[in-house]
Amino acid sequence: MPPEDWTQTLTAGPLLAIAGAAILLLLFLIIQLRLHAFLSLILVSLLTAFATGIRPQDVVNVLVGGFGQTLGSVALLVGLGAMLGRMIETSGGAKVMADTLVSRFGEKRAPFALGVASLAFGFPIFFDAGLVVMLPIVFAVARRLGGSVLTYGLPAAGAFSVMHIFVPPHPGPVAASELLGADPGMVIILGLVVAIPTWYLTAYLFGLWAGGRWVLPVPEILGRVDDDPPTNPPGVGTVTAILMLPLMLIFMNTGLDTLRAAGVVDGESTAFHLARAIGSTPVALLIAVLVAALVLGRLRGRDKTVVEKLLDSALGPVASVILITGAGGMFGAVLRASGIGDALADVLGDLGMPVIAAGFLIATILRIAQGSATVALITAAGLIEPAVSAGGFNMVELAAIVLAVAAGSVMVSHVNDSGFWLVGRFFGMDVKTTLKTWTVMETAIGLMGFGIAAVVFAIA
Repeated sequence: MPPEDWTQTLTAGPLLAIAGAAILLLLFLIIQLRLHAFLSLILVSLLTAFATGIRPQDVVNVLVGGFGQTLGSVALLVGLGAMLGRMIETSGGAKVMADTLVSRFGEKRAPFALGVASLAFGFPIFFDAGLVVMLPIVFAVARRLGGSVLTYGLPAAGAFSVMHIFVPPHPGPVAASELLGADPGMVIILGLVVAIPTWYLTAYLFGLWAGGRWVLPVPEILGRVDDDPPTNPPGVGTVTAILMLPLMLIFMNTGLDTLRAAGVVDGESTAFHLARAIGSTPVALLIAVLVAALVLGRLRGRDKTVVEKLLDSALGPVASVILITGAGGMFGAVLRASGIGDALADVLGDLGMPVIAAGFLIATILRIAQGSATVALITAAGLIEPAVSAGGFNMVELAAIVLAVAAGSVMVSHVNDSGFWLVGRFFGMDVKTTLKTWTVMETAIGLMGFGIAAVVFAIA
C-alpha cells in the first residue's frame, strides 16, 4: 500500500519506465556483476522507491513493510516444511516413497507420478507449502534415477501452480469469483478442466524437455543425505499418513469455511474458530512436524538430542531462500506502493475489447508491472466487474471469465515476484536458468489456461 497522506504525481508512462529500468538494473547486478541477489534486491528496491517519488521519510517503512509481509507468509511455511522434509529424508521415508513410486509407475513415468501426486496434494494446500512438503520425495526420486532435478521438480511445481491459480479454495479464484458473481462450484469444475490439460502440456512435458536441456544436480537445500541409509526406515503407509496430515487439516479448514458460508455451522462460535486455527497452514505444518519428530524420530529409537539437531540442521540451508524471497517481496511492494498498479488500472480501464480478453490482458500487464498475482487478479476483476455485471452472462461464461483473469495473473513470473526466487533457490537455479524455465513455464500456463477458458466462453 502507498504511504498515507502521499499522492503519486507521476503518470503511467514515467512509472513504467522506472519499473523497467529497475528490473534491468537488477538483472545486471545479479547476472553481470554477480552481486548477491539479497543485496541486489534491497539496493534496487531502495533506488526505485526514491526514483518513483516516495517520500524519504516513508521509504524505509515501505521496504521493511514489504519484506515483513512476505516473510510473514513464507518464513513459517518454508521453515516448518523444511523441518518436515528433513525428518522424512533422514528417516529413510523419502527413499521409501521414491522406491514405491518408481516400482508402481516405472522409471520413465516417475515425473508423471510426482506431478499427479502434486495435483492431488495441491487441491487444499497453497503453492509454496505444498512444494516444500513434496521436495524430499522429488529429490529422492531424482537421486535414485539420476538426470536433472528439473525433470522431476518442474512437473511437481507446475502441478501446485495450476491448482493454486485455477481451482478454489485457493484465494485467487475465490476472490475473483466473489467480485464477478461466479458460482464457486462451477469455477471448481471448469478450473479442473483448465488445470489438468494445462499441467500436462506446460509443466509435465515441458519439465521433461527442460530436464534434458538443463542438467542440474539435486541441491542440498534440505541438508546433506547420509551415505549410510537408516536400518529401520518407516513404511510407505506411515510416510503417506504424515504427508497427508497437514493436507487433511488444511482441507478441514476449507470445509469448515464452506459450511459456515452455507449456514450449516455457527461461524461465531469458539469451537469453529479453534478448528479453523488448527487447520490454518502454519499450524497444520507445525502439527505435522511434531508428529514426524515423534513417529520418525523418538519412536524409531533416535535420541531426543539427535532429533533436535536434525530439526535445527533443516533451517540453515533454507535461510537464504527465505531472505531472498522476502527481498523479492520488498521489491514488489515498492512497485505497488509507487502507484504503478493504480496508474495502469486507470489507463487500461476501458480497452474496448471483449470482456474476457480485457480481463486477461489487464491482469497480465499488472502482473508483469508489480509482481503480485493476487493484486493483479483482484485489480483486474474489479476493473471489469461493471462490464461483467451489465453483460448478462450465464454461470459457465462467468466461470470462464474468472479463469481467464486468473490465467493473466500468473503470466511472466520474474524478478519482482517472490515465487520466482522461491522456486529458483529450491531447485538450485541461477537467475538466467530460472527465467528460461520457471518464467517460460508460468507464461505457458497462463496462455494455455486463457485459451481453454476462451474456448469454454465461446461455446457456453
